[in-house]
Amino acid sequence: MLTSTVCAAVSAAGLGIAALTAYRKRFLAATRIAAFSLFPIGLVLTGVIDWLTDIVFKPSVWAGFGVLALSAVLFTIGRVVERRRGIGSRKERKERKAAAAARPDAVAPAASVPSLGAGHTAAQPAAKAKGKGGAPKDDFSDIEAILKKHGI
Repeated sequence: MLTSTVCAAVSAAGLGIAALTAYRKRFLAATRIAAFSLFPIGLVLTGVIDWLTDIVFKPSVWAGFGVLALSAVLFTIGRVVERRRGIGSRKERKERKAAAAARPDAVAPAASVPSLGAGHTAAQPAAKAKGKGGAPKDDFSDIEAILKKHGI
């Protein structure tokens, strides 16, 4: 009820300003002012103002907006993490595996190399294998692949 009164007062004031502007023979500006001043009373008559006040003054509506905002934030965080890790969709992962399988001389991407755990390096398993009596078959294959890639 109060919002309807305020909107009616704003519209009346706007129409008064439009009348003064028309009196000064600025009819185009007066027409624009009249159009803007009729907008609040039109919103009251259509019921939009009552709907908006119901939204603004209900705590459950604000809780709903909070849940929607949380949902949007979580979705955005998930997409950012997905892009940083280069995970992609299943289809994209299959395409990358197929492309990697088609190039046997290519070096495996860092995401697909298994972790050796804390304190271990790639040189330690090779050194242990040499100490047992023989060099492993693919001892320097990854290094050779890198050198071939750079044309050395």
